[in-house]
Amino acid sequence: MADNTQGTTSPSLNILAQYIKDFSFENPGAPRSLQARDKAPAININVNVNANPLSDTDFDVVLTLNAEAKDGAKVVFVTELVYGGVFRISGFPQEHMLPVLFIECPRLLFPFARQIIADATRNGGFPPLMIDPIDFAQMFAQRVSEEQSRTKNQAAPN
Repeated sequence: MADNTQGTTSPSLNILAQYIKDFSFENPGAPRSLQARDKAPAININVNVNANPLSDTDFDVVLTLNAEAKDGAKVVFVTELVYGGVFRISGFPQEHMLPVLFIECPRLLFPFARQIIADATRNGGFPPLMIDPIDFAQMFAQRVSEEQSRTKNQAAPN
């Protein structure tokens, strides 16, 4: 829709495609790793988001999820998923583009990536790993803060 008073269009965010870029699941101790345990393994999950422009309005946003389950020092399973989406973004003010790319786009991708991880762990013989919802706004704020302090440290005279 065009807003004729301003000569601009209303903001829009569309998913043009979703895809698995890279995916792996390792169960190095199978079948022994599938035996009953006294306690649940410790699970460490890392999340990363990157975005790259494809054109003036199209962006490739990539969500990377790594999960490693350990029983003491022994690896029970490891899974890595690089899940992407191509988004068409238009009508947003420039200052809103980074939050849209690093908060809203991964928020739309996350449920699909979460399901892939859950299915892989279940298919690997374990209970499905249901990753808790991720606060992408907090992740983005932390990333901005780290960039600002890095810039400030580089600009400070020695």
